[in-house]
Amino acid sequence: MGNFSFTKTGIEGLVIVETKLYGDDRGFFTETYNKREFEQAGITARFVQDNHSKSVKGVLRGMHFQIKNPQGKLVRVISGEVFDVALDMRPDSGSFGNWFGISLSEENRRQLYIPEGFAHGFYVLSDTAQFVYKCTQFYHPEDEGGVRYNDERAGIEWPCAGSEPIVSTKDLALPDFQTACRSLGISEKSDDARK
Repeated sequence: MGNFSFTKTGIEGLVIVETKLYGDDRGFFTETYNKREFEQAGITARFVQDNHSKSVKGVLRGMHFQIKNPQGKLVRVISGEVFDVALDMRPDSGSFGNWFGISLSEENRRQLYIPEGFAHGFYVLSDTAQFVYKCTQFYHPEDEGGVRYNDERAGIEWPCAGSEPIVSTKDLALPDFQTACRSLGISEKSDDARK
């Protein structure tokens, strides 16, 4: 078929992307994005910005979103391993308030396509990890929003193995799920619908 396989996650629009690897004793080659193949799989996102971060073991970044300029993302790891999480913040979604987590690593070469309307974050499992992602919207620092990583209502099960993750002061100050919903203009009625 093509150079990609696309697997649905059970949350509408959230897709695991796997790539074919062509390797020999010199190394390997793989495609990481192909507009035509992605569109054939129903992913019609237009990417406008690429980002790259490096983090040490135990770092937790998230859960982030943009309020008025939501970003869709295609995320992957080029070195190390992370536990990647997407939290559905779309009030009209049948999976509103649900989360999905997956291991992304240099070895498994998985990518996760996260459509607009999700909060996103990851936890570093390896000694270091380099995380790269494409975005459908430019970064707007004045438009940042998020949900605190350990919010009980979100209920994300991070693989921290009993240790406290390394979290920035900024991320520790993120609001709870209900407050984050209000910042997005989501009513309490929509919030209650996930119960």
